[in-house]
Amino acid sequence: MKTKLTAVIATATIFTFALSGCSNQSKAAKSSNRITVTYTLRQGKKNFSTKKIKLKKHAKVMTGLKKGWKVEENKGFITGIAGKKQNPKKKIYWTYTINGKWANKGAADQTVKNKDHVKFTLAKVK
Repeated sequence: MKTKLTAVIATATIFTFALSGCSNQSKAAKSSNRITVTYTLRQGKKNFSTKKIKLKKHAKVMTGLKKGWKVEENKGFITGIAGKKQNPKKKIYWTYTINGKWANKGAADQTVKNKDHVKFTLAKVK
């Protein structure tokens, strides 16, 4: 009787450790599919908002922007962010950089990577 009880306890212990190992692997897999991107909004030469946004891997710039702020668009172009709108008559537009370099795609097409720094600036374009 004692050997059966010992066998049952040993089996239950092994089963418990096996289940806990599986749950740790799934948490690690989920966290490796997430990235953190820092977004900064700037008007002229002054930053007015910065947020760290968690996104899925291979997310687009626009996804993180919309997750952090209210975004207004017209025909695929960003016309306003967080209530601050561009003014075409004065040639004031939203532009953006990633890690200090001008992006070569629109925000809806540009992919971000973990620890990227995206800066949107509302300023006069020459």
